[in-house]
Amino acid sequence: MVGITNKIMLAEVRRQQKLSQELVDGQTAISTGITLNKPSDDALAWVQVSDVGRAQAQQAAWKTNVSYGTARSGSAEANLSEIDNLLTRAQELVTSARNGSLSETNRTAIVEQMSTIRTTISELLNQKDYQGISVFDDGQSVLVPVSRGLNLEVVGTRQDVSTVNVGGTSMSIDDILAQGIAAVQSGDDTAMASSVTAVQSAQGHITVEQAKQGVRSDRLEVVGTRLTDVDLSLTEKRTNLESTKLEDVIARVKAGLLQLDAAQTTFARINQQTLFDLIK
Repeated sequence: MVGITNKIMLAEVRRQQKLSQELVDGQTAISTGITLNKPSDDALAWVQVSDVGRAQAQQAAWKTNVSYGTARSGSAEANLSEIDNLLTRAQELVTSARNGSLSETNRTAIVEQMSTIRTTISELLNQKDYQGISVFDDGQSVLVPVSRGLNLEVVGTRQDVSTVNVGGTSMSIDDILAQGIAAVQSGDDTAMASSVTAVQSAQGHITVEQAKQGVRSDRLEVVGTRLTDVDLSLTEKRTNLESTKLEDVIARVKAGLLQLDAAQTTFARINQQTLFDLIK
């Protein structure tokens, strides 16, 4: 009889502990707004939240890649714009050098400016960021994964940007500027005229490269917007699965408080009785 009574008492203690824990969980859910904290709360919802969590992690990785690609694309666009401006200036300088009355001092000044433009463009083409990553890829464009099965080319290659078709002949921008400097130094009008044509070809080429880079930037922006929309959808879905329905939780907490209070009152009364009281 005593053994049975002890078992009943222990079972009651465990039941009250369970009620107390349920009340704590309910109060936590009310304060945090989240009811789904462990699989036992709702097995199906827990599985769905886990799936959403994995999808959000993948989305975050893709968004990071898009941000990386956007930063590189922005740097490439800025460098291409600067190269275009420098080539415009180079054309102006070579054209002004064709003035037959140009003094030697002025010619030397033009050569110096052309040399500076040549050096600056070379630096822009070979520039690297603070992480040591080149603004323009070398040899082959790096493809960046930004979605399932979608890898984007975010910048062009240095070779594509710097190689120009001049009257059917491939020339680098550096060679075109070197040719212009030599023409100005020689004072040969025919050579300078050819140089102006070559610089114009380089300008046209850079304009095309700017357009191509603009397309890359637009694609990154479109993908980034789509990823943001998907992320918002996933966040809303997760919130709906995890969120607290206050009316239901409050009702359960109130009912639990009443049950626990009644159980504790009864338990305390029973503990005051002796074995003889229990077997009467």
